[in-house]
Amino acid sequence: MQSLFRDLKALVGDAHVLTDGDLSAWEQDWRRRARGRCLAVVRPGNTAEVASVVKACAAYQAQHPACGLSLVPQGGNTSLVVGATPDDSGQQIVLSLQRLNTVRAVDAANLTITAEAGCILQTVQARAQAEGFLFPLSLAAEGSCTLGGNLGSNAGGTQVLRFGNARELCLGLEVVTAQGEVWNGLSGLRKDNTGYDLRHLFIGSEGTLGVITAATMKLYPLPAAQLTAWAVVPSMQAAVTLLGLAHLHLGAGLTGFEVMGQFALSLVDKHFSHLRVPLWTEGPFCVLLENSDHASEAHARNQFEGLLEAAMADGCVTNAVIAESLAQAKTLWHIRESISLAQSQEGLNIKHDISLPVSSIPAFVQATDAALAQAIPGVRLVNFGHLGDGNLHYNVQAPVGSDPAAFLRDFEPAVNRLVFDSVVQFGGSISAEHGVGSLKVDHLTHYKSPVALGLMRAIKRALDPHNLMNPGRVITI
Repeated sequence: MQSLFRDLKALVGDAHVLTDGDLSAWEQDWRRRARGRCLAVVRPGNTAEVASVVKACAAYQAQHPACGLSLVPQGGNTSLVVGATPDDSGQQIVLSLQRLNTVRAVDAANLTITAEAGCILQTVQARAQAEGFLFPLSLAAEGSCTLGGNLGSNAGGTQVLRFGNARELCLGLEVVTAQGEVWNGLSGLRKDNTGYDLRHLFIGSEGTLGVITAATMKLYPLPAAQLTAWAVVPSMQAAVTLLGLAHLHLGAGLTGFEVMGQFALSLVDKHFSHLRVPLWTEGPFCVLLENSDHASEAHARNQFEGLLEAAMADGCVTNAVIAESLAQAKTLWHIRESISLAQSQEGLNIKHDISLPVSSIPAFVQATDAALAQAIPGVRLVNFGHLGDGNLHYNVQAPVGSDPAAFLRDFEPAVNRLVFDSVVQFGGSISAEHGVGSLKVDHLTHYKSPVALGLMRAIKRALDPHNLMNPGRVITI
């Protein structure tokens, strides 16, 4: 391996090939579910260096086929499915993209922004806003996750129901292939029917087919006003009814619709009491709505008030407040985004990132809640998520007084099977926005069509025949 290290240092500089010292920032996953052991961390500074690193590793692997060498592309290391950290073999190189952090261009007339894969999502948002535009991809980890990781996992977030996942926001990619070649597909075109859409192969592939190094993304005009409301609903079915009314009253202005279970909010109230969670004791669920209006704040407020009046008359809302200031709106969103951290403070838990047809969600929740309560007396369910696009974070917390680590050890396989079986029964998917990574790769063989799995393996073998790129993630070959 010393010859490979010498080559890599010559390509990116001695300071950017790390082989000893504390590498936990790259080896430990965000949820602390797994700690790997890498051969080295390599930090290229531009696309050409990424290509050279991949080519050098591919050549070494070809010369030493038994060495087990492979690459793990990594952005902000915020994967929730252990998809961007090395395994414990000690034979994987972490390819960190964090130095590729330049916003290359903003094309105002074309409504696009081109940025490198290591750009922090919040940086892309801020640059777009400074130019007078909205980049709508928004999620809790936006202060640390990177654009390349967002695309690699096809991230979703809070505004998917209006703007779509990362896939829908992307017009073009720059990718380094598993052979170390550079595909420059950074087109800002919205129409291009010249064959297979290669961009869609790499988005959501979690670094298993190649390395995304830059992307051209869609921008939107900034809204004239953005208002937030918080509503109490008496049931999940009532939340779905409210969603229908919101579509009717707000139309394209509805840019956020989040549901939060009472127990989820109780954890925020318990661990972050300074946030003063509103109305959470008044009903089993609360809903957070966002109205982005291109007319005026007065128009947006009138729309919201009309919606809430209709919802209260219908009975699907029992109480509600509209944020009176930007600070209040930010606090409401901060409460929503604090649920995961509050759950972490409560102890280890079993996370599920699932999607279902919106119409099926009430029946799924009722059936699955009951099945889990019967299987594990006292189990606590942290149910929240992006109801507007059918995505729930349906998490399972140990009963009060239980040892969280023992709970995971003893119950996680059975809980996963119960929840995933129910998801499939109601026509859903076991992964909505977090990806597959290594945590769910074995589940795909049970829940994914054999035909689909065969096609995925064929694509993997065609683009990465030597299994150099992030092996053991998404699909096994």
